[in-house]
Amino acid sequence: MKKYEFTGEVKILLGYRLHQIRAVVAFGSIEAGEIGGWIEKEENLSHQGNAWVYGNAEVWGDAEVCGNAKVCGNAKVCGNAKVWGDAKVCGNAEVCGNAKVWGDAKVYGNAEV
Repeated sequence: MKKYEFTGEVKILLGYRLHQIRAVVAFGSIEAGEIGGWIEKEENLSHQGNAWVYGNAEVWGDAEVCGNAKVCGNAKVCGNAKVWGDAKVCGNAEVCGNAKVWGDAKVYGNAEV
């Protein structure tokens, strides 16, 4: 079952076409109809678990957000990065390249991983 869809809003970032997402069912703390952040493709955000991309956060490339992970604020997750478990990437943080953030890890502020 899909938990989100693309809203039709698109923006170009560094040559990548990012799509804004909207929840189609309620899960975790997300309500059906809630507008989320920006992803390049469905492979960037799992339809399983409670993982979500919020606000102005952006996920692209082969990056993946899954489990109960949260990407919020102006955070960016890109490249081959993976964020899972109960991890949070927020603020202006960037998780890129082959970085992995998992468990209860929190990456905030202007941090770069």
